[in-house]
Amino acid sequence: MSRLSALAAGLVLCASSAAHAEPVSGDSMLDYLNQNAGQYASLADTIWDKAELGYQETESSALLQQALKTEGFAIETGVADIPTAFVASYGKGGPVIGLLAEFDALPGISQSAKPERDELADKHAGHACGHHLFGAGSTAAAVAIKRWLAANDIPGTVRLYGTPAEEGGSGKVYMVRAGLFDDVDAVLVWHPADRNAADPATSLANKSAKFRFYGQSSHAAVAPERGRSALDGVEAMNFMVNMMREHVPQESRIHYVITSGGSAPNVVPDFAEVFYYVRHPKAEELQKIWGRVMAAAEGAAQGTGTRMEAEVIHGNHSMLPNETLASAMHQRLEQVGGVTYSAAERAFADKITTSLNLSQDLSGQEAKVLPMEFIQGMGSTDVGDVSWQVPTVEMRAATWVPGTAPHSWQAIAAGGMSIGHKGMMVAAKTLALTAADLYQNPQLLKAAEEEFEQRRGKDFHYEALLGDRAPPLDYRR
Repeated sequence: MSRLSALAAGLVLCASSAAHAEPVSGDSMLDYLNQNAGQYASLADTIWDKAELGYQETESSALLQQALKTEGFAIETGVADIPTAFVASYGKGGPVIGLLAEFDALPGISQSAKPERDELADKHAGHACGHHLFGAGSTAAAVAIKRWLAANDIPGTVRLYGTPAEEGGSGKVYMVRAGLFDDVDAVLVWHPADRNAADPATSLANKSAKFRFYGQSSHAAVAPERGRSALDGVEAMNFMVNMMREHVPQESRIHYVITSGGSAPNVVPDFAEVFYYVRHPKAEELQKIWGRVMAAAEGAAQGTGTRMEAEVIHGNHSMLPNETLASAMHQRLEQVGGVTYSAAERAFADKITTSLNLSQDLSGQEAKVLPMEFIQGMGSTDVGDVSWQVPTVEMRAATWVPGTAPHSWQAIAAGGMSIGHKGMMVAAKTLALTAADLYQNPQLLKAAEEEFEQRRGKDFHYEALLGDRAPPLDYRR
């Protein structure tokens, strides 16, 4: 029986009782979150300080699991062959509402919780995308929902997915591929940002690979004719791909970094590596562009007398929007409202703002909720794969000073102090209240499912863009 058929059958069974049941208020969830905001801020700060990279988030994952275990959640660890991935569940039967919790940091950037550039010499990673807040905030919401379900004897299951390595590791894709979302009715997600919004948004599909070229080393001056430069292979590939940019759809994005190019100019490099990302709104178009990039790599190897190996590192589908869920979440976000700065936070924010070089004054935007609108995002996320498996909605909360870009030192700074904490709690409250609506309104879930099936299309068949490879647990090493 399909999820939609099962839900419809459940509707028939509960329709008469649901029609006469008074909705249970979510005020108790808000009370819990207000009273325990400090606890979850401390949890977020601890993860912020650890700043563990993708698939290496051992301590961060354990902290979230412990917080959930203490509250009576059943924890399944090491799911989808990923040591730091987990699934925490409470309740029984349906509907099953899922929340996602990320907790990986970004390499190559660090910052203290100060409003001026203050790189930390002993740290080489930082939460420049706010995933410490993401993980702690979703955990707070899951616990609030669990307590509400138990206190009111409401049927259903709340499930929190601990999802590692969002930043280029596609942790959620392996969890989708393992079937961990097959019985979920809806997934509620949030992400740190500089504004508050709940939009039916999409994103770019994304695929990456490391292209490794193998040549023959030799003395670059005495015997250059004996050498075959692996770096020449990388540069030839890059040259051809850069010419290709003129002849791909304008929504496409292609970026690369040379991760290894040799050690000394007088030694012909026998190994070189380039790491590519390719993006497009549609997965089928992305695959076409990807084939051309692969052809360029193969041609570069042939032309330089080298050997090439390509290892696909990750692949994410675009986000499949769901206006039904977005509308429900937007209403709850408006109820919760935005972030109100204290005098000290305003001074912090004003100092951050001076470093942003903004063309307009955005002060005060943190306190507002943006009107709901369809958004074509230019980033990519492995939440996309989840959204093609189960109706999914994602909101943003103002954990950063308005105008702050993700992956910046300013994002790390605000995310490590009370501005980040306040935005995190806006998200936790909104997620919890939206979940309460879904548990009590089967017609809302049914409408979300129907929209989901219509947008996917009747002939849709999910295939992971990263193929059948195992999780790249060492991709950050």
